[in-house]
Amino acid sequence: MEQNNSVNEFILLGLTQDPKMQKLAFVIFFIFYVGTVLGNLLIIVTIKSSQTLGSPMYFFLFYLSLGDTCFSTSTAPRLIVDALCAKKIISYNECMTQIFALHLFGAMEIFVLVLMAVDRSVAICKPLHYPIIMSRQICITLIVLAWIGSFIHSIAQIILALRLPFCGSNLVDHYCCDMQPLLKLACMDIYVTNLLVVSNSGAICTSSFVILMISYIVILHSLRNHSAEGRKKALSTCTTHIIVVVLFFGPCIFIYVCPPTTFSIDKMVTVFYTIGTPFLNPLIYTLRNAEVKNEMRKLWHIKITSESKKCVEGLS
Repeated sequence: MEQNNSVNEFILLGLTQDPKMQKLAFVIFFIFYVGTVLGNLLIIVTIKSSQTLGSPMYFFLFYLSLGDTCFSTSTAPRLIVDALCAKKIISYNECMTQIFALHLFGAMEIFVLVLMAVDRSVAICKPLHYPIIMSRQICITLIVLAWIGSFIHSIAQIILALRLPFCGSNLVDHYCCDMQPLLKLACMDIYVTNLLVVSNSGAICTSSFVILMISYIVILHSLRNHSAEGRKKALSTCTTHIIVVVLFFGPCIFIYVCPPTTFSIDKMVTVFYTIGTPFLNPLIYTLRNAEVKNEMRKLWHIKITSESKKCVEGLS
């Protein structure tokens, strides 16, 4: 990566400078990250091994769980390790790589949430045409387009980041590298660059959130024509999706739409949507989804039965 500055590395200030709070942060975020990885991997394995979870909703849930795991991994491991380090140094190239990964998987998660809303809209509003509209081939095409869109978004962010000149302080008042903290260190007029960041990340977050809310309003309006049982099932599914959407997009819009001034709450908001939301998603989707819970029970039953047979064969 070609550098447009005299800075070879950055020093991350992290969440806190208090040694005791850093140790507490290590324990908390280690538990959150392990829970995120295990929870999302359990959903991924369950969907892949199940013969009944083959609908488009679970196809998209598979990629949401994959995106959650990668999204959290782009920031959590360094945050956990840095909590035990006195000096949190990250090289220029590592910083740029983290920005790329953060926006790649973050954008992917946004696009998948939009696709999940589209899937529910078609399933509820056009039930007879649903198998044709949301065929396997179309779902695969939509996911490929989501990856392409995410890649383009990340490339745009990296281009903006590489053009920032750093000739003064290299202290990043954050626990990870992102555009807003770096803009505060750039020795140039950042007005235009900030507008580009807002029009890129901010517009994606805001427009996607508006689209999602409109789609769920349409869904709720169309439920008037369904039976009581159908309304109950649809409301349960939509409520789950809406909870996830609000938890993710609220902090995301706050970070990328607000101007790059100092907010004491910025770091905690970023922690919530980069670490907290990926941790909560598996809990939300499993606790509120009977089909996923049943398939997980079957998977564990098969696993336990298989291990028991092996033990018996070993003893005999």
